[in-house]
Amino acid sequence: MDVRRCGRLAGKRALVTGSGTGIGREIALEFAREGARVALHYSHSAAGAASAAAEIADGGCDARAFRADFRDLEQVRGLACSAVEFLGGLDVLVNNAGVTANIPFDRVTPEQFDTIYSVNIRAQFFLTQAVLPELEMSRGVVVNLSSVHGLEGYPQHTVYAGTKGAIIAYTRCLAIELAPSGVRVNAIAPGAVPVENHFKADPSADPSVIGDLIPAGFPGEPIDVARAAVYLASDDSRYLLGQTLVLDGGTTSWLPFGNQFKQPFTATFGKGYVPGV
Repeated sequence: MDVRRCGRLAGKRALVTGSGTGIGREIALEFAREGARVALHYSHSAAGAASAAAEIADGGCDARAFRADFRDLEQVRGLACSAVEFLGGLDVLVNNAGVTANIPFDRVTPEQFDTIYSVNIRAQFFLTQAVLPELEMSRGVVVNLSSVHGLEGYPQHTVYAGTKGAIIAYTRCLAIELAPSGVRVNAIAPGAVPVENHFKADPSADPSVIGDLIPAGFPGEPIDVARAAVYLASDDSRYLLGQTLVLDGGTTSWLPFGNQFKQPFTATFGKGYVPGV
């Protein structure tokens, strides 16, 4: 028996943004394993998105990768049209795409600020708006990816954290506004989930050392977030809306009394994505 025909997302049509690498790529793959047809979006990671689409197709589900620069709203709206045309409608939107950058507050430029806000929140907002008619017809689901940075403070993350906090607030309000039309909106706030770009920014990063700082004893993996996204996209979570699922191994439940905030920040995130980084 083909498990995809009886998976929790069997017959669903999903668009997953930022699915060329890391968490987004794993969400797209896991959605397909659960029976969904998937439109993958990428901006820079063409090879990763194409390989994920090929893997999904080899497994017997439809998938196609589409490129869009999320700094450009015309391309955002074009992605909405292309994905809906390919899928023949839309049941699930996963707003995963985003850029991370650590920049000292006194060095942030307007261009850097605008880039991070454009990609992380403006594009997500207007992409959701663009596909809303399809989601209303299918009584669909929106899953937004935030971060524990939207809930806790960390040096050099004022701009990035601001976007992630905005996602949490916007998710809550949008869920209430769309509830009468049957569209459910929730978010996931992952904690430490090392992915390829994390190790590019900080080659010395050691998952075992990261795990020592987390109550669970280990960092998360993309599959952990992907399984949470499946839950939020499925009927299993039909009574859940406007919530942000904090998936962090207990990090935000821990009351730290240490001086880590005084230590210099050595890794550089955002290279190749944010101007001047």
